[in-house]
Amino acid sequence: MKYILTIVVCFLCVLHSSAQLNFSKANKSNIPLLNKMDSIVSSGKYERITSILIAKDGNVLFEKYYNENDVNSKHNTRSATKTMATLLTGIAIDKGYITSENDKVFDYLRHKLPVKNPDKRKEKITIEDLLTMSSVLECSDWNHYSRGNEERMYIIEDWAKFYLDLPVFSYPYGPKPEKQPYGRAFSYCSAGAALMAEILQSAIKSDLTKFAKKHLFEPLAIKDYTLHYTPHKILNTAGGSEYRSRDFLKLIQLCINKGQWNGKQIISSSWIEKATTPKANVRKNTDYGYLLWLKSFGKNKKYKSYSMSGTGGNKVLACPELNMSVVITTTNYSNRDAHFYTDEIINEFIIPAIEELKD
Repeated sequence: MKYILTIVVCFLCVLHSSAQLNFSKANKSNIPLLNKMDSIVSSGKYERITSILIAKDGNVLFEKYYNENDVNSKHNTRSATKTMATLLTGIAIDKGYITSENDKVFDYLRHKLPVKNPDKRKEKITIEDLLTMSSVLECSDWNHYSRGNEERMYIIEDWAKFYLDLPVFSYPYGPKPEKQPYGRAFSYCSAGAALMAEILQSAIKSDLTKFAKKHLFEPLAIKDYTLHYTPHKILNTAGGSEYRSRDFLKLIQLCINKGQWNGKQIISSSWIEKATTPKANVRKNTDYGYLLWLKSFGKNKKYKSYSMSGTGGNKVLACPELNMSVVITTTNYSNRDAHFYTDEIINEFIIPAIEELKD
């Protein structure tokens, strides 16, 4: 009986430790590389870094705030919060509101018809096309001349119609989708990410914010945040909503936990697997999942990772092989070195430090 009780207690301890984050150990270990990183960040070398949090095996080892921020500060990580659409889509599929990522977007957006630039190919656009930023519509935030550039969207009241009215892309600068890795042509498009909220709200037939609170925020005890909305008062899944760094860490740790939190399956593990598997190629050494960036990090050895990423170098990253989650928030907006800064912090300090703890 004692033997069985011991096994049960051990099992519960493992379950408890793997399902949530333990903040009680933060900054209590003397890890030289992280101490060096802290000193360099504090010196201002990487300019406007606002927080760095690092967890391994669910234990938060490092938690520091910079440039007048603290544990209660909320951070606008810009496009990093696009990934919220991925998490909420997984929950909506789990609960039967959406059949699958292969559903056609017009199954949920009939109220937006008719659209400009009508084309039969538009009718075939799927949810997965939006989550992978690879639909046939001409939309690129990286091309100032693109009709779908996000700056053109923000001055329009109906963001959904803005996207759906776009013409079909001609692929003049590269191979067509069928000749690209994974059979998709990636084109970074905030308008498509924003459309996901309209699809989700139509699918659940209720307010998306209330849905997010009930099925994602409350289970993770995420209580203090500032949400951003479209002009039509729909949750803005193009980015911008503000959360505390600890809560960003919970969201990415949820992914490492394969959708589990406190012993409860918040999102199916199969959806997390899909979301973090390469679906489109962005550039050399960088792929894309479901509104998640897939890239390897490390100094001597590279480790596959996936991250929520936003302008300014904001990064909410998971490295499953090291069982490590990282949050780096910044306000280095419009700084050409911003992503270089955070990548260097991860490559030169964080991963080498965690490697030493691996064994």
